[in-house]
Amino acid sequence: MKLGDGVEQAIHAVAMLSALPEAGLLSAAALAQYHGVSTSYLLKHLQSLSRAGIIHSVPGPQGGYRLAQSADNISLLDIVLAVEGPEPAFRCREIRQNGPNPLAAKYFAAPCQINAAMLQAERAYRNELRSVTIAQLNMQVMADDDGSIETRGCAFMKQHMRHSD
Repeated sequence: MKLGDGVEQAIHAVAMLSALPEAGLLSAAALAQYHGVSTSYLLKHLQSLSRAGIIHSVPGPQGGYRLAQSADNISLLDIVLAVEGPEPAFRCREIRQNGPNPLAAKYFAAPCQINAAMLQAERAYRNELRSVTIAQLNMQVMADDDGSIETRGCAFMKQHMRHSD
């Protein structure tokens, strides 16, 4: 399974926004700069996250983004679904019904075994992503940090953080 680059960018952006104080905001440009990615590409995914209720957008020249809910309530699955959409990775097209000599209709009453196996794998994948929150990821990062990550992030926040009214 291949997820788009936007998923990684969205997860990192949400993780960074989770470090903001309550009234803090970061612009799309600042988030893109911090991660060394395209602002326009990241902005597309920030809009998806906003539509999904994961982040909140504050308009205006001094606006930006912040979390719309607690990092404890945002799972990796929430972010993946916001960016990639709700469709499963595998979509059965019932090609066994095609060709010069298709199977009899009685074989199509239930999903084929291939589709069933792929959907089972999709459920396991989604359950695993659902079980990991942004707050948990942040705790793991901080547990492994020798201070370098926190220092880098704090310096960037000090320079780029905006405040909402």
